[in-house]
Amino acid sequence: MVINAKELDYSALNQKIREADGKCNIEECLGQRFIGAGMSDKNIEISGIPGNAMGAYLNGAEITVNGNAQDAVGDTMNNGKIVIHGSVGDAVGYAMRGGEIYVKGNAGYRAGIHMKEYKEKKPVMVIGGCAGSFLGEYQAGGLIILLGIDKNEKAIVGNFPCTGMHGGKVFLRGDIDRISLPKQVSTREATAEDIEEIKPYIDEYCRLFGFEQEKINSEKFTVISPDSKNPYKQMYVQN
Repeated sequence: MVINAKELDYSALNQKIREADGKCNIEECLGQRFIGAGMSDKNIEISGIPGNAMGAYLNGAEITVNGNAQDAVGDTMNNGKIVIHGSVGDAVGYAMRGGEIYVKGNAGYRAGIHMKEYKEKKPVMVIGGCAGSFLGEYQAGGLIILLGIDKNEKAIVGNFPCTGMHGGKVFLRGDIDRISLPKQVSTREATAEDIEEIKPYIDEYCRLFGFEQEKINSEKFTVISPDSKNPYKQMYVQN
């Protein structure tokens, strides 16, 4: 079903998506918020620019954006898949607790803040470009994979990555010498076992966006994980 969103507010647009049978192709999207929020059985493709909180509380649906997306994509996402064929704003994957998010380009501030996992629920986010400050802030679980493709001389991530991190892992591709990390995390070069863990998601990124795996594998990965049972001590206790 094709839905022209030009004259629709977010409420009317979501109602049309819920009522549709089969795949929904949304045209002329103009910043409508909450697209696909809480949906579990839809396949949505968007042309245009979706507004904030696209895919919030997503529970199994799949959303593809043929361009950029704004802030809070996948907020508290529980299951499903979001694919962004461009860049994304701040707080992508905020409190994400399941499913997968793939971003071809860059992400803004606080990507993956409060990501968490429980038993079989393990959220994954792959960002093809660079990320802004506070990547993985207070991360409690899941995987964040930052590839830094075509970053040139730019640092792969901004300031204060992994602040308050107490679970999960962050994988950074390439040189991280210029990156300042907090004391409560540890870093190490990715082992063959680590690479095997992220391989399915790298493969999917390459399939979705037409990248060659050889190019991505040409640089090493660094794994960042918590290094303390009390990750906040370094932030708030003196001595």
